[in-house]
Amino acid sequence: MAHQFRNTTSTAAVLRAQEAYYGRSQPIPPSAVSDELGDDEASFIGERDSFYLASVNEDGWPYIQHRGGPRGFLKVIDRHTLGFADLGGNRQLLTTGNVTANDRVALFLMDYPHRARLKIIGHAVIVPAQDDPALAASVTPAGVPPRSVERVFRINVTGFDWNCSKHITPRFTPDDIEKAIVPLMQRIADLEAQLKIQSQS
Repeated sequence: MAHQFRNTTSTAAVLRAQEAYYGRSQPIPPSAVSDELGDDEASFIGERDSFYLASVNEDGWPYIQHRGGPRGFLKVIDRHTLGFADLGGNRQLLTTGNVTANDRVALFLMDYPHRARLKIIGHAVIVPAQDDPALAASVTPAGVPPRSVERVFRINVTGFDWNCSKHITPRFTPDDIEKAIVPLMQRIADLEAQLKIQSQS
């Protein structure tokens, strides 16, 4: 259940907005424990090949970064922890710098073909790869050279919530399309084989 997510994000300003627009607010009773990732969440996360990561800098400006990689590169370490390998890139280090000043982050995971999305909030810790080689190895995708991993983002999950699918526009990757047309291509091949046999008879 997304109790802690709702409680954390339902600030006084949010409740006032609900009152102003809808005539009533939806306060969520406080909880002493974080939301625990279940099997559905773990499975969903394991199927993703990208997500969006939000952080906030010292001046209060939000920053959203797209993260992509092999399917399942965002790892569920345990029911309260996520992690991923941060590879060498453009050296701007905007998210890395932001997290050193404010460890609060938000993740937005999309499954466009099935019109599903999962929101996660938590606290991020940045671990240099050389400081914890075992952790780095556990979150490094297969085929990625260990020397490419500069640091690990370990996210202690505070809460999560599933969104309504109503306004999600379905989108498909080349891999999705290739899998979807396999039966069609097989049907075409079968029909071509039948036509060839008929033309030879």
